[in-house]
Amino acid sequence: MIQIPDNVSKYTNVYDVLEERGLIEQCTDPKAMRDLLGSEKIKFYVGFDPTADCLHVGHLIQIIIFAYMLKYGHTPVALVGGGTVMIGDPSGRTDLRRMMDVEEIDANGKKFKDLFDRFLPFDDEWEYTGNGGVMKPGHQNREPKPGLAVSVNNAQWLRNLNYIEFAREIGSVFNVNDMLRAECYKRRLKEGLTFLEFNYMLMQGYDFYVMARDFGLKAQFGGNDQWSNIIAGVNIAKKKSDLDVYGMTFSLLTKSDGEKMGKTAGGALWLNEERVSVFDFFQYWRNVADADVNKCLRMLTFLPMDEVNRLSSLEGAEINQAKEILAYEVTKLVHGEERAKKALEDARAVFASGGTNAATMPTVELDKASFEGEGFGLASLLKELGLAQSNGDAFRTIEQGGARINGEQVTDRKRRVTLADFDDGKLTIQKGKKKFVAVTLK
Repeated sequence: MIQIPDNVSKYTNVYDVLEERGLIEQCTDPKAMRDLLGSEKIKFYVGFDPTADCLHVGHLIQIIIFAYMLKYGHTPVALVGGGTVMIGDPSGRTDLRRMMDVEEIDANGKKFKDLFDRFLPFDDEWEYTGNGGVMKPGHQNREPKPGLAVSVNNAQWLRNLNYIEFAREIGSVFNVNDMLRAECYKRRLKEGLTFLEFNYMLMQGYDFYVMARDFGLKAQFGGNDQWSNIIAGVNIAKKKSDLDVYGMTFSLLTKSDGEKMGKTAGGALWLNEERVSVFDFFQYWRNVADADVNKCLRMLTFLPMDEVNRLSSLEGAEINQAKEILAYEVTKLVHGEERAKKALEDARAVFASGGTNAATMPTVELDKASFEGEGFGLASLLKELGLAQSNGDAFRTIEQGGARINGEQVTDRKRRVTLADFDDGKLTIQKGKKKFVAVTLK
C-alpha cells in the first residue's frame, strides 16, 4: 500500500504539489481546477482499459496521482474500461488494437482491480447501479468513505447501449470536422481509421458525463495522449446537463530522447513479478540515462524536491548513487520494502562479482533458430537486449572494447553470436562494467 510521507511537499493544495513535481501537462481551466482542489474534496477519475492481464509502468504515473489525491483528501475513481476496450483506444496507435472476447476482457478487468488493491485502499461496499439507458441516470448507493478510492466498470452502461439512442443523444453533440483534427486520430488516419475506433471518443466522453451526472464527479485525469478524449467529456457534460467539469493531463513517462520508458528486451516493464522479476525491475531503473534521473525521481518517488534536485545534480560516477536510490524507491513502491532491499543487495553483489556468475542477473529467452548457421550479429543483439540504444551505439560499444561475451572482450564489430557461444543453452552479454543480460534459448 502506498504511503506518501508528510514531508513530500511544503504545499497544502495538491494542485501545487503535482505542479511542483512537473506532473501536470495540460488543464482545461488551471485556475478553476486549482481553486476547486483547494476548496473542495472532489471525486475524479482515471480510466484503465484492460488490454492485458497486468498493469505496466505506463500505468504507474496514474496510480501515483491517485495516491497524491488521496493524501490530500480527494476521492479517486478507478474506471475499468470493460466497455471501451471492446472498441479500442486509437490514441498513439498506428494499427487497430487486438479484438478480445468478453471473457478475456472481464478476466483482465478483475486482475486490474486486484493490482489496484495492492497500491491503494478501496471502499468495496460503494456501488454504482441503476443506469437504464443513455439518458436514464443510475446512482451511487452512498457517498464513498473518506480516505478510500472506489472502482467502477463502464461495461455497466456501455455494453447494453441502444446505438440509435446513443447516436441521437450523444453523437449529435460532436462535430466530425473537429474530431478529425484531434491528435488521438491523426496517426490512425494515415493508415486508415476504422469506424469502430471513431466511436471511441464518444464512448470515453460519455463515461465522463455519466459519472458527473450520476454521482457528482468533477474531473477526469489521464496521460497527455488522452487530452482530446477528456475535452469530449467536458463538452458533453456542459451541453447535455450544463455541468461544469474539468480535465487535466499528466506528462507521459518518456526518456530524454522522447522515447517512452518501460520497454525492455523482454517487452513491457510490467508491475507483476510473474512478468518481470523484482531484480530486473530494479535494474531497469538503476540503468536509466543520466539525463533521465531528475524526471524519474520527481515523477516516480516521494522524495522531497530538495533531495530530488540534490541527487540529480550529482555528476560523474556520483550520479550512480542517485540511480541506486531511484531504483530502490521505485522498486519499494511497486514491490514493497523487503523486496527492494533484496534487489539492492543482489545488484551490489552482481556488480562486485563483475556480473558474469551472478544467478540474479536479468535473463531474456530468445529463439534458438536465431543463433543457428551464421548466427545473430552482436551489434543487433546488444540493441535487442536493450544494452544499446541504436546500431550506431552498439558498434561504438564493440569498437571501444565495451562489449563482452561470457566475460571475453569483443572488439570486432562484425562479430556474430552462434550456438557455439552458448554453454548449456546460456550465455552472458555484457556492456561496460554494470550492464549485463543472460540469454537462454527456447
